[in-house]
Amino acid sequence: MATNNLIVGLDIGTTKIAAVVAELDGSGDVRIVGVGTSPSDGLKRGVVINLEKTVQSIKKAVEDAELMAGVEITAVYAGIAGDHIRSINSKGFIAVSRQDNEITKEDVERVIGAAKAVAIPMDREIIHVLPQEFIVDDQGGIKDPVGMSGMRLEAEVHIVTGAVTSAQNLYKCIRRAGLDVNDLVLEPLASSYAVLSPDEEELGVALLDIGGGTTDLAIIYENSIRHTAVVGLGGKNVTSDIAIGLRTSLDQAEEIKKKYGCAQEALLTEDEMLSVQGVGGRPAREVSRRELASIIEPRMEELFTLALREIRKTDYADLLTSGVVLTGGAASLYGAADLGETIFDLPVQVGVPKGFGGLMDSIKNPSYATGLGLIHYGLKHREKDKSLLRINKSNSFEKIFERMKRWFEDFF
Repeated sequence: MATNNLIVGLDIGTTKIAAVVAELDGSGDVRIVGVGTSPSDGLKRGVVINLEKTVQSIKKAVEDAELMAGVEITAVYAGIAGDHIRSINSKGFIAVSRQDNEITKEDVERVIGAAKAVAIPMDREIIHVLPQEFIVDDQGGIKDPVGMSGMRLEAEVHIVTGAVTSAQNLYKCIRRAGLDVNDLVLEPLASSYAVLSPDEEELGVALLDIGGGTTDLAIIYENSIRHTAVVGLGGKNVTSDIAIGLRTSLDQAEEIKKKYGCAQEALLTEDEMLSVQGVGGRPAREVSRRELASIIEPRMEELFTLALREIRKTDYADLLTSGVVLTGGAASLYGAADLGETIFDLPVQVGVPKGFGGLMDSIKNPSYATGLGLIHYGLKHREKDKSLLRINKSNSFEKIFERMKRWFEDFF
């Protein structure tokens, strides 16, 4: 299998690291040919806190994916998320340069450059600049103005920034695992490619990617990202609550959450009993499933309430015709969508990744949304990023951030 026919997504999460390998065949079809996962021990709330542990976890996930696919992985599209992510909307305008008033690609580059000219602290780096729409002589709603005639060109963009040190540490871990980085991609942006339909993106939708350490929010309207934010709660908070409430270990609490967890106590018609192992050799005891749900529900309610608060800060709270889509590992929790409808007062559904063949059925799970979304992103940007498929090891870090700064290419 040729290396240049492979696209690899690497989801570096707080609870697990997942590597997903896709192969492009001669007819242009894409098949998932390998998947590898490993527990993530070196991250906290999306940020690297132990370099060596993170490197080992990445190696393990990638090696498992290589073994399944029968290939050698050399480069990946990696997701980036965490509390350090910040975003703003910005506007810019220019006069069209040509005498015949025809708008060129250079004009688009200049107007996005003008929109990007905002004060950003020295310790932050631009990850994406995502054009929302262009305005030509007061005519708005234009997605691609190249070739149109006009005297004044405006752009509205969404700028996503991250802490330079967090991006550097993430990049360093991937490189120490023996891999090159095609691009660092905002995780909710990647997840949106995997789970949202074109109609949802056009009519307005809030995507809630519930990870282990944090929950990423992306509001998409008229096929453009309008707002992104991070809520500092995730699935690990629920697990921790269960461990404390039931006086058991974190590993046992995670297992109980996955098998018996319910996000809304009212959904339980029968009061099933389950056995909970004690800590330090203490005897097991019987606990009702309702008691478990009474521990989970307040934390999930807090998470959704904080997300709702973020949504209401924007101008799009009343434009989410498609409602809310939940994805990420904790979205699989029984009753999560029902509780979400109660909090958001909107239609809520769990987003399942789609779009590929091969081993897709085995990972049709919200916890793989980011990994598969990174494959979608890689396909979309494949032609633009060919020059980065074989990065020179001596200056690859500089090339990655040069790629970040080529923001206008995210639109074309």
